Amino acid sequence: MTPAVRAFVHALIAGFQSQINVLQSQIVDLNAKIADLESQVKKLTPQNSSIPPSSVHPHAKALKNKPKSGKSRGGQKGHPRHQRELLPVDECDSVVSLIPPACRCCKNSLFGEDSSPIRHQVYELPVIKAFITEYQRHRLHCTRCGTTTCAELPIGVPSGQSGPRLIAFTALLMGHFRQSKRLASEFLRDLLNIPCCPATTVKMQDIASAALANPHEELRQALASERNVFMDETPTKQANAKAWLWTAVANQFVVFSVFASRAATAIESLLGSNFEGIINCDRAKMYYVAKHLQWCWAHLIRDIQAMIDSKVPDRVGFGTQVMKEVKEVFRLWHRFKQVEIEWEEFQNSAIPIAKKINELLYAGMGSHDSKLRNQCKSLYVHRNRLWLFISNQGLEPTNNRAERALRKAVIYRKLSFGTQSEGGSRFIERIFSVAATCRIQNRSVYQFLVQAIEAKLTNQPAPKILPTP
Repeated sequence: MTPAVRAFVHALIAGFQSQINVLQSQIVDLNAKIADLESQVKKLTPQNSSIPPSSVHPHAKALKNKPKSGKSRGGQKGHPRHQRELLPVDECDSVVSLIPPACRCCKNSLFGEDSSPIRHQVYELPVIKAFITEYQRHRLHCTRCGTTTCAELPIGVPSGQSGPRLIAFTALLMGHFRQSKRLASEFLRDLLNIPCCPATTVKMQDIASAALANPHEELRQALASERNVFMDETPTKQANAKAWLWTAVANQFVVFSVFASRAATAIESLLGSNFEGIINCDRAKMYYVAKHLQWCWAHLIRDIQAMIDSKVPDRVGFGTQVMKEVKEVFRLWHRFKQVEIEWEEFQNSAIPIAKKINELLYAGMGSHDSKLRNQCKSLYVHRNRLWLFISNQGLEPTNNRAERALRKAVIYRKLSFGTQSEGGSRFIERIFSVAATCRIQNRSVYQFLVQAIEAKLTNQPAPKILPTP
């Protein structure tokens, strides 16, 4: 082997060795990252991530270290008594007087009445039987021209076999109470003695949905003038296509709407292009189209807790400092909500803490940890979205109102796997909106639904669902 060839071989081997060293170093780094990611996945809980609490098995939840009180279960001695109040006698359907015939001691006959007898009331269901009205439409021949004329149904009588109250009841079963069409039809047959099949429930659903179209539109249009709206969304399905169910919660009403995507266009469709209010929401990017956002601190607290649980020194130190200040802000907030302090005192105490947290975010942007650095930068750049609830009385620091409103819809989706048609999606968004709104306004959703269906059958304007100013 010539010296030139030997030198070439040595150079080639040295190059390979250098490349091997680089690859081995990369393997070590990648193994460390994989181990870190695996440990993070194992440590994900509802307290430090967005996974739902229902995903954790009850037996897997950590037991609280709270010492036992030593008291027995149930109500404790001295607690306020809760019992059903007796109805006035004149409101009872039947009153039965029970007079003892003889003395329980000497058996002597007893006469007279007690001026204040012991009252005992029993609630019972009546025998359920549908009220059936038959309309006999006579057809008569004209003796003059021979034309046959049939009598028309009175205004308000449906062309089908279901009346307004039955339609409203069935719609509530399928929407508000989350029963399938088959179970709803079985309920009508078995408990109400009304012949029904799943196809009939679909017809009633369509009537109820049409009756609620105008009230739902009334609610949607009212969102544009609201000062503050809580928003959230959840995935669903329409037939075999993916869809999204959005909710917008205002002070006196709630609006649900199904859209084909999670894009920002859904926000404009709900709130209108000229919405000037404040949206309480999570940090999803599609909300950035809005001018004023209050980010949900419940989500932020979970992210901070994830930093503390990460065991990365920079993240743990930062998260511990920020969590301490956040807890102080919420302590003040709860004191204000419980009317222990006035709004001015809350502001004067919370603003310095908010400034301190902003300073911690600014300092965190210089961290050597890239993940912490990026999180701090994102929050600091949009720090105005963290503290609007301090400068605007009446706002909330969390998006819990929207998440609570969406909870029933999420349960419905898990039970039904979404809707099967465009008409089904419209029914769900309308019945959910009306039911949630009536609950906020302390109104009977059944009575409102009956009125809306009666108005639809008689070609009258739908009842107003918004409270009159």
